Amino acid sequence: MAADRAELAVLFEHPEWQKPLFQALERRNLRYAALDLKKAAFSDADAPLAPLYFNQASPSAYVRGNTRAVPYALAYMRALQIRGVRVLNGADAFALELSKTAQAALLRSLGVPTPRIWTFNDIEAVRARAAEIAFPALLKPEQGGSGARMMLVESFAHLEALLAQRPEHWLPDNLLLLQEYFPTDPARGIVRMEFLGSELLYAMRVVSNGRFNLCPAPVCNPEDGETGACEIHTMEKTAPPAEFFPYKEVPAQAVAWGKRIMSAGKLDVGGIEYLETADGRLVFYDVNANSNLRPSVAQAFGFDPFERVVDYLVREIRRTARPVPRTAAL
Repeated sequence: MAADRAELAVLFEHPEWQKPLFQALERRNLRYAALDLKKAAFSDADAPLAPLYFNQASPSAYVRGNTRAVPYALAYMRALQIRGVRVLNGADAFALELSKTAQAALLRSLGVPTPRIWTFNDIEAVRARAAEIAFPALLKPEQGGSGARMMLVESFAHLEALLAQRPEHWLPDNLLLLQEYFPTDPARGIVRMEFLGSELLYAMRVVSNGRFNLCPAPVCNPEDGETGACEIHTMEKTAPPAEFFPYKEVPAQAVAWGKRIMSAGKLDVGGIEYLETADGRLVFYDVNANSNLRPSVAQAFGFDPFERVVDYLVREIRRTARPVPRTAAL
C-alpha cells in the first residue's frame, strides 16, 4: 500500500504472525503501511506514514536473531509520540512488556496478587539474598517473550551451575530474575485473557504439558501438534504440545484485575496471564502487549478475532482523524 495514502501503519518483526491481521485489513479495504522493524531506518524529519500506528513488535525478537528490532521499535515510537503521532500499544506499553520487573512492580502497586521476584545482574549479588528465596523458583530473562530461556531451578547451587554452563541465559540485556514458584494443577494449566480496548475479547485455558513457549499463534503452536515456527527450547521437543481451550467461566474478579492492568499499563490490545494456586487464589504474572490471537478459541465464542481487531482499528482511525474541539478563550 502507498504510504502517503495509508490510514494505518503497522509495526512488526514476525511476518507470519501478521498475515491474519494483514488479510483482515485487506478484506476491509483499509489502506495500511506495513513497516518491518528487522532492517529499518528513519529520520526525525520524516513525515508519519499514517495518522495512526499499531505496534506489533515482540520482545522475543532476539530469539529469532532480530535483536535490533526491539530498541529500534522503542526509539521510533518515542520519536513519533513526542511529535504528537498516536501509537496504539505505544512506547510505554512496549517498555512495560520488555521488563518483567516493571510488570511485577505494576501489579503489586495495583494490589493485584503476583509472585515475588528478585532481579539481578550478578550471581554473587543475588547470593546475598538467597536466604529470602524459596526454591524451586522460576528463572526468567528480564526481557521475556515466547517462554525463551525460562527454567525451573531447584536450588541456588543449580542456578550457579546453570549460568556457568550456559552464559547465553544472560542475553539479551544481562539482566535476570528469579520468580516465586506456585505449584498448580497441570490439568488446569494457566489462564490467558485477551483484551481489545478496555474490554475482554475472550479467555482461554492453556495446558503447558511441561513447555514454556505458550504463544497462542497457530504458527508457533500449531493446531495439529506439529513443530511450530517459533520452536525455542530443545529440551521441550520431547514434551507433548501445549493445548489451548476456550474458557467462558473466567471469574469477574480476574476480568476486573485484567482491565485495571490494561489501563494502568497503557495497553490498547494485550494478553494478561494468571494461574490458580492449590488453595484457589488467582496469581497474575505476565503482561503481553503483542497479542497473538488464536482463531480456533475465538471461534468457540462465535467470532473471528482478527475481524474484531479490525473493527477496533477502524474506530480508532476515525477517532484519531476527528478534530479536537477547541476550548473557548477565557
